[in-house]
Amino acid sequence: MASIVQKPSDLDFPESSQDIAQTKKSSKKSPQTKISVCDVMKNNTSSIIKKMEFQVPAYLQQYTDLYTAYLHSFDQIFGTCYIAEKEFFDKLEIDQNTLKSFDNFSKAFRDIIASQIDTSTQFLNTYVKMRISTIDSFDRYAQVMMRIYANMLSQFNSTFENKW
Repeated sequence: MASIVQKPSDLDFPESSQDIAQTKKSSKKSPQTKISVCDVMKNNTSSIIKKMEFQVPAYLQQYTDLYTAYLHSFDQIFGTCYIAEKEFFDKLEIDQNTLKSFDNFSKAFRDIIASQIDTSTQFLNTYVKMRISTIDSFDRYAQVMMRIYANMLSQFNSTFENKW
């Protein structure tokens, strides 16, 4: 899978407050270039979206690390209990048939939980694909609507050009 993550240096973010001040000074000294509301909105929105995109891998890695630590903690608890309780239960001399039945029940329960985890993963996969498909459909709809809007603005401008 190709990585689409950009490096921070690829983005248009000032590094520090000094850079922001320098940018403000240089923009005052440079000749005034004509910009539009659309330029401002598009550039600033794109900049924020790129910043958010750049943060996704770090966010996912942090959540993964947290969840892994949580799972390892439970695994260690059961490992510690095994060591502490093994001698105690061995001295009770529980009937082997009872232990085999308990083992079979425990394995069946384990298999049910594993199946539920697989089902949950498949559901999430399908859910994400459906959401992406919905976003793609919305994008296509928005593009059609923006073309209609652009045509309407063009007609509006041409109507008023003829009257002025």
